[in-house]
Order: sequence, then C-alpha cells, then structure tokens
Amino acid sequence: MTEITMPTKYDPKSTEAGRYEWWLNGKFFEADPTSDKEPYSIVIPPPNVTGKLHLGHAWDTTLQDILIRMKRMQGYDALWLPGMDHAGIATQAKVEEKLRGEGISRYDLGREKFLEKTWEWKEEYASHIREQWAKLGLGLDYSKERFTLDEGLSEAVKEVFVKLYEKGYIYRGERIINWDPAAKTALSDIEVIHKEVEGAFYHMEYPLADGSGKLRVATTRPETMLGDSGVAVHPNDERYAHLVGKTVILPIVGREIPIVADDYVDMEFGTGVVKMTPAHDPNDFEVGNRHNLERILVMNEDGTMNDLAGKYAGMDRFECRKQIVADLQEAGVLIEIEPHTHQVGHSERTNAVVEPYLSKQWFVKMAPLAEEALKMQEDENEKVNFVPNRFENTYNRWMENIHDWCISRQLWWGHQIPAWYNNETGEIYVGKEAPADKENWTQDEDVLDTWFSSALWPFSTMDWPNEEAELYKRYYPTNTLVTGYDIIFFWVSRMIFQGKEFTGKRPFQDVLIHGLVRDAEGRKMSKSLGNGVDPMDVIGQYGADSLRYFLATGSSPGQDLRYSTEKVESTWNFVNKIWNASRFALMNMEGLTYEQIDLTGDLSTADKWILSRLNETIDRVTTLSDKYEFGEVGRELYNFIWDDFCSWYIEMAKLPLYGEDEAAKLTTRSVLAYVLDNTMRLLHPFMPFVTEEIWQHLPHEGESITVAAWPTVNPTFNFTAEAGDMQLLMDIIRSVRNIRAEVNTPMSKKVAMTISAKDAGIAAVLEANKGYIEKFCNPDGLTIGTELEAPAQAMSAVVSGAEIFMPLAGLINIDEEIARLEKELEKWAKEVKLVSGKLSNERFVSKAPEALVATEREKLADYEAKYATVEKRIAELKNM
Repeated sequence: MTEITMPTKYDPKSTEAGRYEWWLNGKFFEADPTSDKEPYSIVIPPPNVTGKLHLGHAWDTTLQDILIRMKRMQGYDALWLPGMDHAGIATQAKVEEKLRGEGISRYDLGREKFLEKTWEWKEEYASHIREQWAKLGLGLDYSKERFTLDEGLSEAVKEVFVKLYEKGYIYRGERIINWDPAAKTALSDIEVIHKEVEGAFYHMEYPLADGSGKLRVATTRPETMLGDSGVAVHPNDERYAHLVGKTVILPIVGREIPIVADDYVDMEFGTGVVKMTPAHDPNDFEVGNRHNLERILVMNEDGTMNDLAGKYAGMDRFECRKQIVADLQEAGVLIEIEPHTHQVGHSERTNAVVEPYLSKQWFVKMAPLAEEALKMQEDENEKVNFVPNRFENTYNRWMENIHDWCISRQLWWGHQIPAWYNNETGEIYVGKEAPADKENWTQDEDVLDTWFSSALWPFSTMDWPNEEAELYKRYYPTNTLVTGYDIIFFWVSRMIFQGKEFTGKRPFQDVLIHGLVRDAEGRKMSKSLGNGVDPMDVIGQYGADSLRYFLATGSSPGQDLRYSTEKVESTWNFVNKIWNASRFALMNMEGLTYEQIDLTGDLSTADKWILSRLNETIDRVTTLSDKYEFGEVGRELYNFIWDDFCSWYIEMAKLPLYGEDEAAKLTTRSVLAYVLDNTMRLLHPFMPFVTEEIWQHLPHEGESITVAAWPTVNPTFNFTAEAGDMQLLMDIIRSVRNIRAEVNTPMSKKVAMTISAKDAGIAAVLEANKGYIEKFCNPDGLTIGTELEAPAQAMSAVVSGAEIFMPLAGLINIDEEIARLEKELEKWAKEVKLVSGKLSNERFVSKAPEALVATEREKLADYEAKYATVEKRIAELKNM
C-alpha cells in the first residue's frame, strides 16, 4: 500500500493537476468491445470552437460523465465520444473581428486564405477546450474525437443534402427569411431571440388615386413603406367593398398601388386596412403571391437603404425611419404616433435587429420529416424518452407547428452547399461531387446552417453513411443525451427527425433535460449583467470535484440551477470532510493489504449497522441514478458519508481501534477499508479526482478506480436487527446530549443514567452495547433494566423501546421540565392523530400495499407508547 503522505486538506492545485493526463491520453476511457454487457454510448453535446466552456456545458458534460463512468464501472462496453462544432456564424464573426484588428477584411484575403485563417483559429481554441474538458475531469474517448467539418462528417452532410434534394425535401426559392444585417446572413427562426422594445405605431393616410378619399394604415416600420406595392382589406368588409380594384397613391414615393381583398386582413383590428410590403414581411409576401403584387426590396444586406429607396438610398434603416417620419409629418399624412411596446427579433449571435427580408435561399420541407418523427413518438419501444416527460409535449407541439427550415447561410466557414449552377443555362446540379465538366459550372457560395451538420451528430460521428462501420453497428443508436431545455428546438428535434429519416431509428433512447444556470438571484447569466461565472475559475478555487458535485446534485431534472459560491464552498467542505475521514481511516489501517481484509470475524453492532447502511446506499444510489435523479443521489451520499460514516461509525470504531483486542481491531480495520472502498466507488462518478487519490492509498486491486467494479449489494451484510439496535443506541446518545444541553451540563461532567427498557430483549441489547453508551454519554454509573422507576428530580427522554432518566438534582427546574414534557406530549399527540387518520381512511387501507399499511400501524403503536410514557412522567413530576 502507498505510504500515507496525504495533506490535512485536499488541495486541487497539487493533487488534481497530476491526474489531468489520465483524461487526455484515453488510457482508462476507451470502449471495451469485449465486454459481455450490451454497449452503452453517449455523444458529447459539441461546444463551438470559440474558446471557453460555459457553466451550461459544464453541467451537460458533468451529468454525462457521471453516467459513462457508472456504466463503465458496471461492466458495460461504454463509449463516450467527444467532439466540437464549427459554429459557423459565431466562429466567422470572431475571426473577422480579429482580422479587423489587423486592418483587413475577409474579402481582402479571399475565401481560401480566409478559411486557412479560420482553421488556425479552430486548432488554437480546440486545444483550449480539451484542456478545459481535462480540468473538468471528463472521461472521454479522445481517440474518437470528431469535428463537424471533418472529412467523414462532411461526407455525411453531403449524403443527407443530396438524398433530401432527390426526395424533393430540399428546394431553393425566394421567400421572406430572417436576415442578420451585421453578419449578412440568413437565420433560421430559432436563431432569432425576441426582445421587448419600446416602439410606435405610425398611423398614415394613403389618398385614393381618384381623389375620392383616403385610407388610414399603420406600421411599426415606416422605412419599409417605400417598398409598398398594395393595400389590403377583408373581402367581407362592407366599408371598403366599393374600393377593391381601385388604387391609392403611396405618400412621398407617389407610386399608384392597388387595393386588394384578402382573408388575411382582420376587420376588427385598427381601420381594417393593411399596407402590403411583400419583400419585407412574411405575411405580406403570402398575400402578395395571391394577388401578384410587386416585390420591391428597398434595403441592402447591411441594413442600409438601396437605390429603390430613392432619396433615402445609403441611409441606415433606423436613420431612414427618423427621416421618413419627419417627411411624412411635413407632408401632413402622418396622423398619429402611438407608443407601442412589442417583441422585436434579434440575432442570437450578433444581437443585431433581424430584418424580415426577401431572399433566394435553400429550404428543407419540414412537414414529411416532422410527420415521421411524431409517428415514432407513438411507439413506446421506438420513441425518444424525455426526462422529465413533460418536455415531450414541448417537443411534439413544436414539431406539429414547424415551418420550413432555411438552411443556407451567407458565410464562408461551414459546409459549402453541394449545388452547382451552369454558367450558360443556369441549370442546377446537386451532387456529392462537382459535375464532370466543372469548368462550366459554379458552386453555390453559401454554406449550410451549422445545425444541419449538428443534426447528424449521433450517427455521422460513427462513420455513417457506412452502415457496416463497426462504430455505427455497435454503438448506434446512442443511449442518453443530456442537454438544456433551451436547445430542444435547435438541436434535439433536428437530431430526432434526421435520425429517423436516415437510420430509421431514434438517435438516442433517453434525453435528459436540465434547465438554465442562473445567478443567485435567479437571473439569466449575461455579459450585460456581468453575472457570468467561468467554470475554470471555480475549479481553480474549489476544484473540479466541488463544481461537479454542485452541478450534478443542485437541481432536479428539468429545473433551473441557481449558481451560488456559498453552495460550491459547502461542497468543498464536504470534499474536505471526506478527505479527513479517509486520512483517519488510512492512518488506522496502515500496513493492511487487500488480501488481509477479513469481514468474517466477530462484527460489532456498529460494524453490522454500517455494512447494512452501505447496502441500502448502494441500492438507492444505483436505482436513483438509473432514473437520473442525481439530486436525490447526492442527498443519499451526503447523508451516508457525513452522518453515518463520519459522525457515527468512525467515532464508534475508535473503541476497538484504540483497544487491546487485536481480532476486533483487524475486523474494524477491514470494515473501514471495505466501506471506504465502496463509498469511493459510489462517489467516483461525481468526484473523480478526490476518489482516485483516496482509492490509490486504500488497500485495493486494479490500476485505477475508473475501471474498478461498481459496488453491488451484498446480502450477507443485511443485518436488519442489528441496524435497529444501532438506531436505538443513536437515539439514546442523541437524547442524552439534548438533555445535557438543556440544563447546560457538559459531556465531560459525569451524570448518573438509568435506562428502563420496555422488555428483556431490548435490555439485553443495551447491556451488550453498554460500551457505546458509556463512551458517548459519560455516565456516573449506568443502570439498565426493565420497568425501572424514575429517580427523583430527573430529566427524562423517550425513545422507541426505552425511557432514559438522568437525575440532575439541583440542575433542573421541575416546572420547566414539566413544561418541556408537555410540549413533547403535544408532539406525540399530533403524530398519533395523523397516523390514526390515515389508518381510519378505508380507501388508504384497502388500496395501499400491505407492507405500507403494516408500517403505519407500527408507527401508531410506537407513537401511542411514547405518548403514554411522557404522560406518565408528567404525572410523576407533578406529584413530587
């Protein structure tokens, strides 16, 4: 066994640093195809290569690491495949920002040189991410790391694009899309964040061309009126029926535009007249298609006004708004400016106000893909299981109302769309390779939405489309995905419908959903609030084990997590409690080898109790982990380690350890070694660093705790009776401590004790374990028997099966003791009433399991006995 050189406090800076190489070289983490258990696989939610992992990603990966370590220890052929996402918009924005600092743009470099620079960025920041994964202690199989722009993944992307195009599910068309003027690219609906903005409704009058009147319209974006090509009224609106087919004059511009009738118009809203700008509004676009209205695009890609905006050309869209409002007021056609708070779309990546914009883009037809994915959810054996299951409804509702997906992006960093245009005819060719006479064809310059490749992640990382590939055959579908509820629409849904379409299977069996990490006040973390937390800073101060345990156990599935330095510090204290308890145990088992551990000797009541409690903890931790209830797992481990092992067993173990009985000493050392070994294994998935460090000092077999077997319940150690005996002893010790505290009598002062057991069996148990009572109660004489009379002027306490008396003449006030006992009597009366009510409920008695009813009856008998004992004691004191 390693010599004990453990410091008095666990220092992550000294002890964890030496373990980082274990996570990096893949020594312990490669999958084991020789395992006789079924494969268990997870793919890491890929972070984008912009340099830093945030707390949400740390939360994802910590939960997945717990699962993979547990499954590996349970003997599964466990694969955890890591990777990174190229993050088109975010990464290109970072690289362009860097270039601007050097006084150049991507256009100065050209596409090829720009991509070289971006790959250099990727390599630099990917290494940072690996270092952060290592510091977090992730048990990844680095030999299988993937990147969304890898050659293999690019092949998968092209395969999917071509197949969807051939089925008619991918098409190119001119439609209104979300346009980011800062990044100069299209966005999908879910890349748009809606924020509340103080704006206005601008009410204007458009004069009828024949001079017979005016129509009142309103808009929140007056700059787009320059692109108006019609006004619409409802066909059933009698107010305007006579005007349909006539024209109005567009103010400032002076262009005649038609009045059309369309069901889209809400007669009850405003004046019932709506201006139509088909090139700048999705609804107007649809109305315009129905009535052949002209599409007039008045804005450039950078958000400035173009030549069709006339005298406003070159102005920024918001400056143009101010000028048009002023001009409309001067012309006398702006009737009212009505303050209006409304939701305005902003780019998720650049925070620019998104512009609805007419553009020719590539789209995925979502209806058939969504239909198949939803149908899969109806089959219990094929569906993706959401945890908590309420998020399945969230997913289903979104899929039922999904729109076609705009997949083209006006970027250079990403998968270039595998489509070519004939230089002469304009014919479109789509294929995995360029046309044979490629000099006559030009490839589409756009790239695909990053989520298009991320949607294929569960199977593209496993060498698909080669369905005979060993990785794909063995590990797909994967078992579990862990992610936040904010990414269900971005990523989870897309993986599901692409997995179903191209593999015929769900991409993962379970998806464990967690919430957002918020600050201590419940606010979302953001740069503007300055409340963000870098997980690497937390690790530097408190260690990865503290952060991991907090993230894993601080919330229940689906709920948000409030970050609190105090809570992380509390976990750090827990780590040190484990460390110091282990130091004590190791010092007292020095020289003990694994082969010398012997649990067949004469086990004490405390030994049998802690072994029983270990069995219960193993069972609960395993069961709860399988249900992803890691918050409950944390409570089980905390209670067992801090309360049972540290506060009680270690203290009781000191009796034989410091005694003269060598056989008892060996047995206690063996129990300590066995319990600590198994406890470290249970804790290892949560705290890989400290458990490895302690385990290496313990008597053990094997190279690392990482590949040690997961603890299992040993039926030999189910000592139900002795566990009950121990509970009685602990209740007695606690009661004595409480009595002493009430009368301010320190434990160092000896006080006589009398314990009256309710029967001879309990008396025998107390007699057999009187050493513990004497050690922890420090009595000046201990009397144990049945039906013993209470000494005069004694404090008393009632526990299940016994009554404790401590004659404290001169130390207690009889009236105060009666008052205390009367409060206790009230407590037992409430318990009797509560349980009696439950047992008098015929529905409960008839429908509840027999074991539960029996337990409640036992409780009632116990509470009634305690009530009677306290009542009797009050009467005795009153008669003194």
